[in-house]
Amino acid sequence: MNKKEIAEIRKQFKPENAVISQLCGCYINAEKEKELTFRQSFLTLSEEEVFKYCDIFRRTLSGTFGKNLWNLGFPLEQEREGGTQHFLLKLRDSSLADDELLSEFYDKIIESYIYPENYLILLIDATYDIPGRASDNLEMFDASDDVYHFLLCSICPVNLSKSGLCYNPVSNAIEERERDWVVEVPVKGFLFPAMTDRQMDIHSAVYFSKKPDELQEEMIEVVFGCPLPMSASDQRETFNTLLSDTLGDQCGYDVVKNIHEELNDMLDEHSMTEDPEPLVLEKQDIRRLMEDSGAPEDSLASFEETFDAVSGDQSSLLAVNIANPKKFSIQTPDVVVTVNPERADLVETRMIDGKQCLLITVDDHIEVNGVNVRTLPLQELER
Repeated sequence: MNKKEIAEIRKQFKPENAVISQLCGCYINAEKEKELTFRQSFLTLSEEEVFKYCDIFRRTLSGTFGKNLWNLGFPLEQEREGGTQHFLLKLRDSSLADDELLSEFYDKIIESYIYPENYLILLIDATYDIPGRASDNLEMFDASDDVYHFLLCSICPVNLSKSGLCYNPVSNAIEERERDWVVEVPVKGFLFPAMTDRQMDIHSAVYFSKKPDELQEEMIEVVFGCPLPMSASDQRETFNTLLSDTLGDQCGYDVVKNIHEELNDMLDEHSMTEDPEPLVLEKQDIRRLMEDSGAPEDSLASFEETFDAVSGDQSSLLAVNIANPKKFSIQTPDVVVTVNPERADLVETRMIDGKQCLLITVDDHIEVNGVNVRTLPLQELER
């Protein structure tokens, strides 16, 4: 799926849209025991409950692909009898009416999800008539091309609210507030099947993780049987290692600065195209990036071997995970310099009195711990 297709599904989670038929849930305590299981028609909920549940479901499909959302393709063996995809398909086709299948699904989550406190598993059965599109790309709601029948799972922490005081309008008094167990926003979840090219794709799922660097390998293996995708931080570390190992002693400040600027320019250009797919850098794209940024030709002689050794099974990296358009920093053991990414040109390296130094161009405004300090007049600097 891409961001446009995710956005299309997220829009369906509104009280006025009747796409959700069944809602199921399982409340798990800190000892990994089932405290409560329930199933009910979504249409019987109060308007306020529907609104709150829809907010949870929208949040389960939020974030950026490659950071919070991941497309997972099922290996062929998982689509056979007894495989993870085969099980999820049976669960979907049951419209969540099979208690045995539901219990087995909850057990899979409880077995593999690592969380030390209470949490709630929510699972919905939903159907969306995908509207056709005219030649001008406008939706034709009376010409549905396909019926998209899907499950959405949300895993939400349940925490005790903070103690405190509150006003009681009945007694007209300030009293101690009652502490409640509150369902919080989802931290994990998935959509199955995926929707690819605006058609149902039973060979794929979309996985959600609120924290990009906590993907939970065991849960992905148990629930989906898919290899773990490389997290955002792992991709960033892989890219940094690739630069260091490829360039070696020739990994200079100017080259790294140029790579940073080139990556940000690529992301800007990609955003202007309105392409819903994320910008993916293949092996040759990364080599070209290094060449264009001034990496010496002789240092790239072993690039391919280094890439294969560093990246392993990962044949590509997402630009959004290896670039940081909001930050440009230079670190030494004792000093950290943070620069506006658009003004990285203000910093350069220079040898002064036999020592390598950072030279920072400044105007007449400098702050030290929030205090404005005076700079030397130009006449004094020239003496």
